[in-house]
Amino acid sequence: MIYGIGTDICDIRRIRASLDKHGERFAAKVLSEAEMATWKARSARWPERGVRYLATRFSAKEAFSKAIGLGMRMPMTWRLCEVGKLPSGQPVIVLHGVLKTWFEAKNLNAHITVTDESEYAASFCVVETAATATAPTTLPVSDSAAP
Repeated sequence: MIYGIGTDICDIRRIRASLDKHGERFAAKVLSEAEMATWKARSARWPERGVRYLATRFSAKEAFSKAIGLGMRMPMTWRLCEVGKLPSGQPVIVLHGVLKTWFEAKNLNAHITVTDESEYAASFCVVETAATATAPTTLPVSDSAAP
């Protein structure tokens, strides 16, 4: 069952302006340690790619925070929510600390997608309650049709 849906669109120019004004401090506020390492590597090779990476992570975390209904208030924080990826490249939400504990206690599961194009980054997140082991997997058979 769907618990919540969140979406966000982020103007990449706004992220670039924040980086110009605050430098690495802005990225460190938004990104987890693993994301920070990726951001630094991408920024070193091609600065614009680093800006886009930061914008997609910013957007994804905003969408996730909306889907869980908390916005940016505890236990939701920028750095406790991480956007990782599977070997296939599919983005996934990875949670840490009290946010992970809160999310698991509610038995939730998240699905995230991110994209960027020209001057915008966008994300869409669906959070659902995880299936329980007691849920029926098949419909019950009725005896009323039996001869």
